[in-house]
Amino acid sequence: MILNAHSNYSLRYGVVPIEDLVQTAIDFNYEAIAITDINNSSGVLEFVKVCTEKGIKPIVGMEFRDGDTLLFVAIARNSEGFREVNEQVTESNLSNTPLPRRPDFRHCYVVYEYGTPIDNLRENEFIGIRPRQINKLLFEKKDHQTKYVILQAYTYKDYNGFEVHKKLRAINHNILLSQLQPKEFAATDEYLISQKELLQKFEDYPHIIENTRRLVNDCSFSFDFIAKKNKKTFTGTTYDDKLLLEKLAYDGLRYRYGNDKIAEGRVKKELAIIDQLGFSSYFLIANDIIKYSMQKGYYHVGRGSGANSVVAYCLQITDVCPIELDLYFERFLNPKRKSPQILILIIVGKNEMMSLNTSLNGMAGNIRLC
Repeated sequence: MILNAHSNYSLRYGVVPIEDLVQTAIDFNYEAIAITDINNSSGVLEFVKVCTEKGIKPIVGMEFRDGDTLLFVAIARNSEGFREVNEQVTESNLSNTPLPRRPDFRHCYVVYEYGTPIDNLRENEFIGIRPRQINKLLFEKKDHQTKYVILQAYTYKDYNGFEVHKKLRAINHNILLSQLQPKEFAATDEYLISQKELLQKFEDYPHIIENTRRLVNDCSFSFDFIAKKNKKTFTGTTYDDKLLLEKLAYDGLRYRYGNDKIAEGRVKKELAIIDQLGFSSYFLIANDIIKYSMQKGYYHVGRGSGANSVVAYCLQITDVCPIELDLYFERFLNPKRKSPQILILIIVGKNEMMSLNTSLNGMAGNIRLC
């Protein structure tokens, strides 16, 4: 029942690698753990994969912050909830607007820090109680605690991790370590304790334990890591993909080589292998990414063995001439290879990268974007 775990994907904040994060939870007898990195979900798929392999329930979400101020922790009930949190942070990044203090999520649980002034909590909204805050509950009526859940934070494993965390926070604020203020780094108890010990702390508040269990049981998230998710076709049919790739390749051939017969022969040979292996759509997707990059004025570089392809050179995916450098296409793609990979390095600013990822959502497949 860990609802607030930070991995090292929480930039300049988290210090625990995902595999260690998951293994520690297992060692301490937890059945479920929620990854809630700060204002991003970059580690979610790696987290889900590790959890699935190790046999612990993965719960995904995000911790929303405005600078050092915790706004709320969003816990996705399902894949729709995961979409909601990502769309929210993407919208704020693209529009350069502040994150909301109270989001309108429909498929997420929203957990606010204890003491946050929130009136008339919705059905999916809760107040999180840290173990260090339990004594404050002595002065409250039980009927005021019907929307409380356990919000155990997990940011570092031990004292050494805490010291590394503080150094990262000083770097983040561009100040000396001695100048850090308490509000600028995690509390001294944001390490993991055993589930038995955690529940013992709340044993006088069984309703809070039950609320937390219900929340955990209602959340589920999975991902298919086996099925290939590349688009099967780019135009709608494999035949039209073949024709379009041929047209673009020969248009690029004239641009790159003029009437060079050696280059023309190489393009013809490569296109035959590409069609034989069914990768026409793959090249068209890569070409579409490059077109978008060029239209936006983003600088891009195609790297790796993809530079051995004259077709990739003609499509301007790469800028290295394989013929001039005597590079063999078969090193990149041949009848015995099942999947190619082109590394496309696109250099953009933060907001532009968010826009790029949004515009190309679901298109990249094995094409790696940096």
